[in-house]
Amino acid sequence: MHLSLSLSSSIHPSIFTPPSSVTFMENQKRHEQLTSSARKNLKRKLEEDFDVDRKIASISNQNSVEDLFKEVYTQVEILNSNYTWVEANRASFKRAIHVLSEFAKNEDFVNAIVDCGAVPALVWHLDAPPRLNDSGLVFYEHEVEKGCAFTLGLLAVKPEHQRLIVEAGALSHLVNLLKRHNDDQNSRAVAGVIRRAADAITNLAHENNIIKSRVRMEGGIPPLVKLLEFVDPKVQRAAAGALRTLAFKNDENKNQIVECNALPTLILMLRSEDPGVHYEAVGVIGNLVHSSPSIKKEVLLAGALQPVIELLSSCCTESQREAALLLGQFAATDSDCKVHIVQRGAVPPLIEMLQSPDTQLREMAAFALGRLAQDNHNQAGIAHSGGIEPLLMLLDSKNGSLQHNAAFALYGLAENEDNVADLVKVGGVQKLQDGEFIVQPTRDCVAKTLKRLEEKIHGRVLSHLLYLMCVGEKAVQTRVALALAHLCSPNDQKAIFMDNNGLELLLELLESTTLKQQRDASVALYKLATKPCSISPVDAAPPSPTPQVYLGEQYVNNPTLSDVTFLIEGKRFFAHRICLLASSDTFRAMFDGGYREKDAKDIEIPNIRWDVFELMMRYIYTGSVDVNADIAQELLRAADQYLLEGLKRLCEYAIAQDISVENVSLMYELSEAFNATSLEHACILFMLEKFDKLCTLPWYPHLIHRILPEMRTYFATALTRRVLVEPHQ
Repeated sequence: MHLSLSLSSSIHPSIFTPPSSVTFMENQKRHEQLTSSARKNLKRKLEEDFDVDRKIASISNQNSVEDLFKEVYTQVEILNSNYTWVEANRASFKRAIHVLSEFAKNEDFVNAIVDCGAVPALVWHLDAPPRLNDSGLVFYEHEVEKGCAFTLGLLAVKPEHQRLIVEAGALSHLVNLLKRHNDDQNSRAVAGVIRRAADAITNLAHENNIIKSRVRMEGGIPPLVKLLEFVDPKVQRAAAGALRTLAFKNDENKNQIVECNALPTLILMLRSEDPGVHYEAVGVIGNLVHSSPSIKKEVLLAGALQPVIELLSSCCTESQREAALLLGQFAATDSDCKVHIVQRGAVPPLIEMLQSPDTQLREMAAFALGRLAQDNHNQAGIAHSGGIEPLLMLLDSKNGSLQHNAAFALYGLAENEDNVADLVKVGGVQKLQDGEFIVQPTRDCVAKTLKRLEEKIHGRVLSHLLYLMCVGEKAVQTRVALALAHLCSPNDQKAIFMDNNGLELLLELLESTTLKQQRDASVALYKLATKPCSISPVDAAPPSPTPQVYLGEQYVNNPTLSDVTFLIEGKRFFAHRICLLASSDTFRAMFDGGYREKDAKDIEIPNIRWDVFELMMRYIYTGSVDVNADIAQELLRAADQYLLEGLKRLCEYAIAQDISVENVSLMYELSEAFNATSLEHACILFMLEKFDKLCTLPWYPHLIHRILPEMRTYFATALTRRVLVEPHQ
């Protein structure tokens, strides 16, 4: 330490002036002595720093709580021992603070540092001791204070320590450190202490609105605003970072920052070549604008819009993200501003950002585009610039916010009729329908988008889609057919699917080698068949061809006035020819034709069980009967044999309730065997609806191929009848 004092006193200009008579050799000798002294001093300092760092590393590696507390107490005692400008003391303070700061970098050690009383000691040394010598020299000027500010900033990372540091009086000292730039802007030491003070304020105020207000009351905002013009970019960044934190969700702070005329400088900083500077600047402006329409208006009037848009193309990802967020805030409610943002070229870089590997960048770009897409003038422009496909891709994201922002943007684009065909052409409808959406608001938004698209499938939009379905590439044709099956009006179904080949496109997909296409076709055909106001399979069956005569329940198997008797399983069943003649063509032929039963008194029925025959006759006499699943198939056979169409419909309906994945193939064969059209249609709809369960079964592809002709006939009949039943309004 003596060597250091000797060197300092020797070179101070007011004390040492070399005599003019000293020879060159003497000067050379003295120079070598001084150099040797400086080298020894530097060597000693490096050795001391090395010892300190080695001790810190040893405790950190061993994770010894006892050694840690012992070492921290030692350093705190050094800081509390005295408060002078003497070089030796100042050097020991600096080393003690260095030890504490190195420990504080490890978050696991922060509580121990605070528990050992480091906070009051560090706050005490934020202010340099009074200068007691005339020379004005203070050893390690700014460095001790800088170390204290840095260490307190590290301790403030834990929220529970923020209040403790502030209550120890740190804020007033930190604000005073911010004002040291008045003495010297060019000093590296001054820049360092200011930067650390600003960083400490940032950490102390982080997510603590009370401390944010305390900083304002301590007078911290005006010097921070002034530091935005500091020559050192690091200080500019630190000051802007502090203002950014102070402005977040604190209206009083926002207003004071604006009143201190920070906006012009912040807007100039947006054009800085230093990425850190424009990142912090756009962050400050974003927090000022948030939930403050009046400040947003001031920011726009001050000329922020164009430089913010230019930041979308910055090489700094963080600045791009903040710029996109800020543009989304600008576009929140002001329709004119939305148009101006698009006119000034924001859309292409935002769309490019949608494809960035950075999730947050994609999220903010989708947020901005979502806000811009709520303006009718912007919607076609965003789609024309290629925004639809990357937004659709984002629906696959596992990030809920990103997914929702993309869905909201697509909802806006769907409002414009000019975008509907583009959305359909690239498979947007299927993407919206098939997406797995994480949160309910996104699901609601997607549902509204599909409803909005459905409302626009008419007029020139429908004409455009039909044109694409006829002349577009095969993939486009199928996407259009799939979309229209879900979205078109029942009144337009025949024109789309019969007159313009839409049905054939869907049926072709059923035999695709791609499982996804098979599924899409099944879902679309099922939707097409079950649209509101469509005809149910039972209702679609033709009515009975003959008028009915119902004698009533009391005449079932009643010998009164009976003129014919049937023998079933050896038992007589009494009946009445008039009722049978009116019931079906089979009985009419039996009694009016050349059959032997015409004049027979007893007619034997060999192939029908008694309970089945009784139910059939009960239907003939009353026009209704309860059909349970156990007897339905046998009753269907009897109804088909005697051409009782009404009873067949009741049986088919009862059987259809029992269709399952396991028996649908057998049920379809049953419908073919007895010409049960309604049952056949029910099997077709079941196979379309339950595709996901059936597609894995080995016999399914064969069955689908087998039923395609019947499926074609079913849809052709149903769609044609729907037009007749439901005329255009």
